[in-house]
Amino acid sequence: MKNRERIRAIIAGQPADRCGFWLGNPHPDSWPGLHHYFHTSQEEELRRLLQDDFRWIEPSTAYRHPSGKPIFDVQRKGKELSIGGYFSDCEDVRQVEEFDWPDPDYLDFSDILNRLRTSGDVYRASGFWCPFFHDVADFLGMDNYFLKMYTHPEVVHAITRQIMAFYLEANQRLFTQAGDLIDGFFFGNDFGTQLDLLISPEMLDEFIFPYFKQLIDLAKKYRKQVLLHSCGSIFKIIPRLIELGVDALHPLQARAANMQAKNLAAHFQGKIAFVGGVDTQELLIHSTPLEIKKEVKRLKEILGPRLIVSPSHEAILPDIPPANIEAMAQAVIEE
Repeated sequence: MKNRERIRAIIAGQPADRCGFWLGNPHPDSWPGLHHYFHTSQEEELRRLLQDDFRWIEPSTAYRHPSGKPIFDVQRKGKELSIGGYFSDCEDVRQVEEFDWPDPDYLDFSDILNRLRTSGDVYRASGFWCPFFHDVADFLGMDNYFLKMYTHPEVVHAITRQIMAFYLEANQRLFTQAGDLIDGFFFGNDFGTQLDLLISPEMLDEFIFPYFKQLIDLAKKYRKQVLLHSCGSIFKIIPRLIELGVDALHPLQARAANMQAKNLAAHFQGKIAFVGGVDTQELLIHSTPLEIKKEVKRLKEILGPRLIVSPSHEAILPDIPPANIEAMAQAVIEE
């Protein structure tokens, strides 16, 4: 099977010749060491050497405001998650409506369309990342965001609606222009800590999942497979994600509570595809290549055949030895 055909089949629950492989999205500081070890000079050269089936082609440069403003001018007052931005003290929906929200007419897809056309016969995951959960948290401050769900729910919904209005229109325009160049809609919002969810399933049902459904329904309208990225322990809500129409779950944070491969397989095998699962917190950093291969084989036996082997967080850091990356990739294609 070719790369693109293989991943489409895995996500759809159809027969494939082997599990898939995605290198992930290494941190910029990691690339020099990877190129040195593998004797490559370009990212695509390295991915093809490792038989990487998957490309994440994000429209990160598509929004071009004439004054250089970002998509959401959050105006945060610091880097800490608890420190909010423009709506930190907002208690009136009218303030939300009067804000200078992004204009989809500033979108230019020429760069991403060119990258999609020239990507080769690989699976192309794209679409705007749509991290609206984090966008609202940045506007309000995370602590304040969670409190306002109780004290000012109308403000939280108003901000979320405005953010979502842009993402929905932006994705619709991209999907229309890209057509079959995009295989899957890949988007992300991190809902878990190492131990549990950041907020309750009930709050997710009220403030998050209705907007999730809008994104998923749009992707399905354009016949895109839906891949969701959510770090941490999200075990409690995986049934809801499946019900909402998520086809594949990424990154399977292996050391988070209840996210172990055996537990995921016991509850969700055959109901959703898995992407990730190769632990980046301990295993890939400290183990030998032989131990890496043994773990990948174990994951294939437990989670296969609907498995795309990949690190449990896509942003591979420089502390992961390239030899372990090589072992991970080799183990995917070995019997």
